[in-house]
Amino acid sequence: MGEHVVGTEYVKMTPSAPKTIWQSKVNKKEVELLINSNAVLLDVLRDQVGTLGVKRGCDLGTCGCCTVMIDGEPRLSCLCLAGQVNGSDIMTVEGLADGAHLAPIQACFAKFGGSQCGFCTPGFLVTSQALLDSNPSPSNEEISEAIEGNLCRCTGYQQIVDSIQEAAKIHRGEIEPPKAASDPHPDPHPSGPEEPSMPPGHAK
Repeated sequence: MGEHVVGTEYVKMTPSAPKTIWQSKVNKKEVELLINSNAVLLDVLRDQVGTLGVKRGCDLGTCGCCTVMIDGEPRLSCLCLAGQVNGSDIMTVEGLADGAHLAPIQACFAKFGGSQCGFCTPGFLVTSQALLDSNPSPSNEEISEAIEGNLCRCTGYQQIVDSIQEAAKIHRGEIEPPKAASDPHPDPHPSGPEEPSMPPGHAK
């Protein structure tokens, strides 16, 4: 038991973890926080830094939803104490995009259906980006090996492999990256939409 009743108050029998200062660079911004010395990185990123793209899935290191890049390497934040990576350079899914300019991997996931329900997507995007950073010409087998720690219940994985292969082409300069969502683009209905057709006998 972790608590004991004294009078009408509960007194914790286990001492609280001491506080410590945690400093790291998260998505290229310097962060300094006061955290519990035994805090898990996933909790610090979500609850204190505010990077909610880091998802809590299994909490056992088997689903990959919580993957972040630490000094360029994909790591499971649910199995990592924040104190172990004090002073590191951490990138979450929020750090992939440049404002309205999606990273190629993000745009390709949207184009090829690599994301369906979306819960696993942040972990896949970070894992995929780490792969492309180290290997811009991965084979399908190398992609499958890189993402084997990330579970998806929706896509069947082929769309994810296709998304990564398309992003790899952009990284190699073979095709143009997609335009930013904020770029001006022509109105698809410059003269207004057509008048909807009415069933016979309905007055216009």
